[in-house]
Amino acid sequence: MAKPHGAGFVAPSSFHKKWILVILALFSVSTLIVLLFRATTESSCSDRSNYDRYRYVSKEEERAGAAKNGGSSGARVPNPLDFMKSKLVLLVSHELSLSGGPLLLMELAFLLRGVGAEVVWITYQKPTDSDEVIYSLENKMLDRGVQVFSAKGQKAIDTALKANLVVLNTAVAGKWLDTVLKDNVPLVLPKVLWWIHEMRGHYFKLEFVKHLPSVAGAMIDSHTTADYWKNRTKERLGIKMPETFVVHLGNSKELMDVAESSVAKRVLREHVRESLGVRNDDLLFAIINSVSRGKGQDLFLRAFHEALQLIKERKQQVPPMHAIIVGSDMRAQTKFETELRSFVAEKQIQDRVHFINKTLTVASYLASIDVLVQNSQARGECFGRITIEAMAFQLPILGTAAGGTMEIVVNETTGLLHCVGKEGVTPLAKNIVKLVTHVERRLTMGKKGYERVKERFLEHHMLERIAFVLKEVLKKAKNQT
Repeated sequence: MAKPHGAGFVAPSSFHKKWILVILALFSVSTLIVLLFRATTESSCSDRSNYDRYRYVSKEEERAGAAKNGGSSGARVPNPLDFMKSKLVLLVSHELSLSGGPLLLMELAFLLRGVGAEVVWITYQKPTDSDEVIYSLENKMLDRGVQVFSAKGQKAIDTALKANLVVLNTAVAGKWLDTVLKDNVPLVLPKVLWWIHEMRGHYFKLEFVKHLPSVAGAMIDSHTTADYWKNRTKERLGIKMPETFVVHLGNSKELMDVAESSVAKRVLREHVRESLGVRNDDLLFAIINSVSRGKGQDLFLRAFHEALQLIKERKQQVPPMHAIIVGSDMRAQTKFETELRSFVAEKQIQDRVHFINKTLTVASYLASIDVLVQNSQARGECFGRITIEAMAFQLPILGTAAGGTMEIVVNETTGLLHCVGKEGVTPLAKNIVKLVTHVERRLTMGKKGYERVKERFLEHHMLERIAFVLKEVLKKAKNQT
């Protein structure tokens, strides 16, 4: 059985300990990993669609927005969200957890608070018992000036009616409208921005999204997801999507500070590798997602084993290779994870596969590995923020040709793509061998990925895109009042 590893480091020297504490102190909510995303289990290949039907916030529109804000060379460039100062914004989340949707909404809350907006947060679905994660995240928001209200109280209703903007986060949050607002729904819909992250078919239910055609706009993380929602809502529900904006995400300044610090990366790399018991020149291929069938850890391990066999058959001399599975749950091993561990034992590769428990310190693992594997199945990731975070650390990507990954990774330039499903196992194995045996190609892909991040996937890119959307929604809301 593969030896499980915790998220902690071995005891560092005083100098290294100081660096680790400084590095970890830099992390904001935007660097919390999307480890608890619920995974889809459907299987299909996904082709790129016609994106002209959606409002993609282009660089020209970003620049135009910056110019209107008074930005000029040599002068301080204003925050693109400065126009939100003193605006009242209600954020509605279907849950409060360490999954991607709530963390993205929290990040938006902090960005809005940073420009002086009044921000109120409500969570529609909360457990009756106390929850340590919810307690911690709510206190984080309160510390940053975000007000936290009950989702079903009169204060939530009053806030929705007074708010300049209401953001519904994920499809499930739509149930809050009828359950809580009731007769007030028509008064609130004109100022609702619906931020959608899901790619799974079972969200296409009228009880969730029946008000979708009447809101001011929808904001979606990738063109692929926008196309999927347009088609499925029309075919399955017979409803029309509102004006839809595609907004790619961006890396936080805090994460980029670590990714661009050679000292920080060296310290993190040394200690993570020491905790795993691997050497500095060993090659580490990591998949960083919740352990679930939809994230493709099983197919990755099969491809990794196949790659080991190919190298052995060819008698190629390469450094020792390791597969790192970040996102395990030591407390409640699922049937799927048990299958993974049984496969590792059956193939006798326990010394090559390492299971890492769920962790918030994802940057430490990005600093310590050599290649990121994004193996999400079916329609792939809606976007896949871990992909752009890995590219910031100059890591090449081995990803499925599906979902948002195709909008991030340039095949043969910043990484290598393979098809979803069992038919993608052998191509992935061959791609693993390619990156193991061609060092210069691996390093060049990593550098190209970093350049692509700097060009389009930074926090200020995301801010400009979101600012454009919020202005359009506020304008539409004003015209309808």
